[in-house]
Amino acid sequence: MDFRWPPPPDGRPDRFRPPVTRGPQTGRPTLPAPPTEQIATPHGVELEWLVTGEGDPVTVFAHGLGSGIAETRPLGSAVTGRKAFFHFRGHGHSAAPGGQWTYEDLARDLRAVADLSGATRALGVSMGAGALCRLLADNPGRFDRAVFFLPAVLDTPRPAAAQDRLTALLESIEAGDAAAVADVISQEIPSQMRNTPAVWAFLRQRLDQLMRDGLATGLQSLPEQAAIDDRAALSSVTAQCLVLGCRGDELHPAAVAEQLAEALPDAELHVYDRPGILWTQRADLRSRISTFLNA
Repeated sequence: MDFRWPPPPDGRPDRFRPPVTRGPQTGRPTLPAPPTEQIATPHGVELEWLVTGEGDPVTVFAHGLGSGIAETRPLGSAVTGRKAFFHFRGHGHSAAPGGQWTYEDLARDLRAVADLSGATRALGVSMGAGALCRLLADNPGRFDRAVFFLPAVLDTPRPAAAQDRLTALLESIEAGDAAAVADVISQEIPSQMRNTPAVWAFLRQRLDQLMRDGLATGLQSLPEQAAIDDRAALSSVTAQCLVLGCRGDELHPAAVAEQLAEALPDAELHVYDRPGILWTQRADLRSRISTFLNA
């Protein structure tokens, strides 16, 4: 299959192929994929997971829609103790039960991994942050510390622009259109960096995973859903929380981060000035997360 967008660093057309297995390059927000395992959960959905590190505490990491273990691993690189990374249903090699899924279903996946790993701390990214909200609304004392990175939805559905972009991603993957998938993914990256070798390597890795594993159709209704019915349900959460938002990100409005921090009884809020945090503020982001979780 010819693949001509975005152009490789040398400007010549290239063919879509799996990325070369090697260590991460400067500015690349992913790490080489290690072997993972399949685990059975009490609610009957087999999930793919990876546990790294040693000792306590244990932290569980929940990824965003269309992302996975590779994208959340860098966020835990400076976090002490064991770290449990996993793929939600419909992602990676995790199972994809029939029907349309809700944030309650995602919260069950997250809760199962947390219970099986003994996690007392959690980090959720975008969709994963929504699942973490739902879990804590239903089980307010489940975690000691929680990080919400780029929360996208709380008690109202995502904006129409965000729904459209996520729908375009799901439809492009379903159609097997690698160029269209790359087009959607590239919108997450600052425009001034899109033609760099690091970004090209990142796009190839994401494309390889998405075009190989796909995304289940059960995810299609998620962009139209809210994570919880009423943010007041978070008033009983006992965990110390860190909420990290960003201005100018249409998929993750800063207002959602501000509303979430206000709804949580014990929350620290930090809002970055512009999108592309994993590319432009990676060191600061890792420091904030590790300082909070390692406290």
